[in-house]
Amino acid sequence: MATQQADVVVIGGGPGGYVAAIRATQLGGKTVLIEKENLGGVCLNRGCIPTKTLVRSCEIFSYIERAKEFGVEVEKSKINLNGLMSRKKRIVARLVGGIGYLLKKNNVEYIKGEGEIINSSTVQVKGEKEVKIKTKSIIIATGSHAVDIPLKGVDKEVIIGSTEALEIQEIPENLLIIGAGAIGVEFAHIYNTLGSKVTMIEMLPNILPGEDTELSESLKKIMEKKGIKIFTQSMFDSAKKQEKNYLGVIKTPDGIQEVLFDKVLVSIGRKPHTQDLGLKEAGIEITGKGWIKVDSHMQTTCPDVYAAGDVVGGYCLAHVASVEGEIAAENAMGKKFSTIDYRVVPRFVCSLPEIASVGLTEKEAIEQGYDVRIGKFPFSANAKALIYGEREGMVKVVCNFETKQLIGMHILGPRATDLILEGAFAIDIESTCEDIGGTIHPHPALGEVIREAILEARERAIHI
Repeated sequence: MATQQADVVVIGGGPGGYVAAIRATQLGGKTVLIEKENLGGVCLNRGCIPTKTLVRSCEIFSYIERAKEFGVEVEKSKINLNGLMSRKKRIVARLVGGIGYLLKKNNVEYIKGEGEIINSSTVQVKGEKEVKIKTKSIIIATGSHAVDIPLKGVDKEVIIGSTEALEIQEIPENLLIIGAGAIGVEFAHIYNTLGSKVTMIEMLPNILPGEDTELSESLKKIMEKKGIKIFTQSMFDSAKKQEKNYLGVIKTPDGIQEVLFDKVLVSIGRKPHTQDLGLKEAGIEITGKGWIKVDSHMQTTCPDVYAAGDVVGGYCLAHVASVEGEIAAENAMGKKFSTIDYRVVPRFVCSLPEIASVGLTEKEAIEQGYDVRIGKFPFSANAKALIYGEREGMVKVVCNFETKQLIGMHILGPRATDLILEGAFAIDIESTCEDIGGTIHPHPALGEVIREAILEARERAIHI
């Protein structure tokens, strides 16, 4: 087996890995990136990008269905499933190709294969090119995969994960979704729009656990108005075959409920890809749940090995993985001061309407001892939202009364994913409510709702 030299070897070509590889080369390192599947990882190939592409198609379809509200006459519209899937594939292929271009542009050597850590300075690659790489540092960015669970009475071919849900050839008449986190909620909106009768089961008291309870409850009501059945504090018990369908038994606070389904999507969490990496041999410790232990510099318990992205747990989000990859690369290349600030991680769900947040929820702020002031403003009182025909939802801000600083922002409504950036930036630079309220926002614009919510927290809202 041939041997070669490198400054940094990155295992995994997802949002954490390819960004780490590019950053390491920017800092002058000879970098090798190893990826056994397609570049872009789960996010680009089987996660964020294809899911959000389908959500956008559903959003367009919903607008067409409501065309009369906008004074537009449209003949009967219908879903072209092949067209949806073809568009998704084109977008994914273009972005995957873009990553390949970026690696070449930055002189990153890309090897398609599996990487195994032999020791803290050696990685062995098996694949298109079989080679041992001697390196100064290693960055692990191998990502995660969906948790699988057996379901009593249900055949395996009926159980799907998010990957299979993105590749359907036929829209199921009745879809059961187990788990009402971000992935479950997004697929509930997709399949509901495509024509499935959707039922969701969540074992915790609220959908989107961890998000602001008031907004998640508002989203739940919106989903139920669309015909999505949601059972919280509930668990799947068993099922039995009933002609072409299954009859599922659900344990709820109100007793046993029965629901028909022909497909069941399991969305209850993720596990790290750490098998066959050689972690134990290299002295790299993992948590009880299998995530790689890292410090604030993304350094593992082996000094010359770093890790980034889903494999370290915490926020399993592509944008977090990318920043962690940058931090890992900078420290691997000798910049030992680089750290990440998890206080300002924007979180979002591409539901219809979207929900996004940053910082503390009202409950978290109170539990941490803050003297809290809350401000809220509905999109129904915003001119641009009315123009868009998107009246549902609100902006909710959480302010520290003592310092007057913004410590949390939560948005349910149109373009929430884009709007949340103002909150992330404001919290990052420790802006006060006076700073944000004193900033002139354009009119008509959705962002005015943020300023009005801030003003409402100061008891001086103008437009409500």
